[in-house]
Amino acid sequence: MSEIEKIKKLRESTGAGFKDCNLAIKESNGDLDKAIEILRVKGISKASKKMSRDAKEGVVVVSGDENKTSVIEVNCETDFVAKNNDFIKFVKELSELNHKKNSNTDNLKVSKMQNGETVEDNLVALIAKIGEKITIGKAKTLENIDGLNNHYLHTVVKDNVAKLAVMVSLDTKDNSDSVKTFSKQLSMHIAASNPLALESDLIDQTIIDKEQQLVNEELKNSGKPDDIVKKISLGKMNKFKEENALLTQDWVMEPKKKVKDVLKELSIADLKIKDFYRIKIGE
Repeated sequence: MSEIEKIKKLRESTGAGFKDCNLAIKESNGDLDKAIEILRVKGISKASKKMSRDAKEGVVVVSGDENKTSVIEVNCETDFVAKNNDFIKFVKELSELNHKKNSNTDNLKVSKMQNGETVEDNLVALIAKIGEKITIGKAKTLENIDGLNNHYLHTVVKDNVAKLAVMVSLDTKDNSDSVKTFSKQLSMHIAASNPLALESDLIDQTIIDKEQQLVNEELKNSGKPDDIVKKISLGKMNKFKEENALLTQDWVMEPKKKVKDVLKELSIADLKIKDFYRIKIGE
């Protein structure tokens, strides 16, 4: 087994970073068992034992500006750790780095942080220090040269760190206050209403199929004639699509209106909702 293969195997079995594994292999003259022992004595392999546990708590962090906005999710096991100063410091720096890497998490993990160590190595050190499983979850960047982005944070832990984040991207050359206000309100609407897609045609087919199954199950023993069952089924599915597509949802600020009505009332010819992204811890 080559030295690189030994380092790889050691990383897999201990969860320690490349640098620590490399040093341990050299120190043990290539003896894997001895290298594991060296890492254990140093307290570095503590991290690996924690990685089999559930990390369902955590935070989402937003970085960027009106033209490019990024969000990253970092999970941990308890809400207590989500408020820990070392954890907050790590996720804030990680968010800025993620923004530079356009939410490419593979590139992010091997990127160097301010202390000269990689994200992966810093993560292992943080796990060993805090004593909980910590993982990097979803990440997303919305770029927009021809319009503006906005975002909304709910249940803020500190600054740009929260439990729920929404980013919206609007296409428009209009940079007025009314557009900025709408973009902020739209972010808040998405946070509350959790749309599945911009329009009903864009809702994932697997979600539609699952909902159709539930509707079929519900109507199976209704005792009604087939043509009536089909009409009811169609009505229920249309309602489901309408309630889960952003443009046809009831506007949270004024429920008698739909989102598309509010968009129309702004009377800005080139204004379109380009994209949005919502992420909540525990969902």
